Amino acid sequence: MRAVHVPEPGDTPELGEIPAPDVTPGHVLIRVKAAGLNPLDNVIAAGVLAGRFPYEYPVVLGRDAAGVVVAVGEGVGEVAVGQEVFGHIPLTAPLGAGTLAEYALLPADTVVPKPLGLDFVAAAAMPLASAAAFAAVDQIDPRPGEVVLVNGATGGVGRYVVQLLARRGVRVVATGRPEDVEALVALGAWAVVDHTAGPVAPRIPGGVDALVNLVGEADDIPLDAVRLGGRVATTTGAPTAADLESVGLTGSTVYARPLREIVEPLAEQVADGTLTADVYAVLPLDRATEGLAVLAAGKARGKIVVTFDDAAARDGDR
Repeated sequence: MRAVHVPEPGDTPELGEIPAPDVTPGHVLIRVKAAGLNPLDNVIAAGVLAGRFPYEYPVVLGRDAAGVVVAVGEGVGEVAVGQEVFGHIPLTAPLGAGTLAEYALLPADTVVPKPLGLDFVAAAAMPLASAAAFAAVDQIDPRPGEVVLVNGATGGVGRYVVQLLARRGVRVVATGRPEDVEALVALGAWAVVDHTAGPVAPRIPGGVDALVNLVGEADDIPLDAVRLGGRVATTTGAPTAADLESVGLTGSTVYARPLREIVEPLAEQVADGTLTADVYAVLPLDRATEGLAVLAAGKARGKIVVTFDDAAARDGDR
C-alpha cells in the first residue's frame, strides 16, 4: 500500500510503498478514503516522542481517518465489513501505525459509524480536534452569559471550541487575525481580538471568566485577561496547575480522548448541521507532505484533510 511514512530515524516523511497492516483482535481495518492532519503528526515525524514511546519503523503518520471497513478483529461487534466509519489511532507504544495510508488499523473503541449526512472529508477532520475541544469546554464548565477567551481560535481545535461554547450561551472572545474575523463570528464568536497587534488582555475591558488556551509558550498565554478566581483549560502543557494557583486561577492541561462515546454525538451534530467541521484545505495523497509543512508553519486556518480517491481501485493490491 502507499503511505506517508518516516522510513528510518532522522529521515523526512515520504510517500512510498510499505506492507499493509493485518487485522488484529480488538481492531478494525479500514480502506482509507480521507485522513485528517494534526500538528501531532509533525511532532511524531521529528522523533520528538522517542523518549516516551519506542518508534517502530517505518512510522506511518496520521492519527485520524475515515473509510470503509475491510476486516474486523476478534472481539469486535460494533461495526461490520463494508460499513462506512471513521476513527483515531491513539498514542500507544510502539509508535508505527498511522492513517496517512491506503489501509489503517484502528482500535475498535475509537471507531464510529459515519452518519449519512457526514462525508468522508468532514469525518476525517473530526476525531482528535473535536475531542480536544470537548475536553477543554468540559474542563472550564462554562455557564450561560459568561465571557470566555479562546486563545488560538483559528486552528482545528479552536474552531470547534468556539462553536461548543457559543451553543452553551457563552460570549466567546476569540483571538485571530483581521482576516479571520468573519469566519470566527460565523462560528459564534462574540468578539475577535487581533493577537498580532499587541498584548491581548488590555483589549478585553473587564477581563473574562475563563480561558481556553490552545497555543503559545508560558510567557505568551494571556492569563492576565482572566479575572481572579477564573478557570483555565490548556492543551499546551503550560501553564501548570501550580502556575495558575499562584495567580489566583484554577485549571489544568486537558487531553483529547477520541473515543466513540465522545466523538459520535459530535458527529451527529455535524451531520444535522448544528456543528460545523471546518476544513481549511483538502489535498490528494501525493501532496500530503505539503499539508504537513503548512501545519508546521502555523498557517492552517482550520483542518487539513488528505483524500485517497484512487484507494478503491487498489483494493486488491494491499
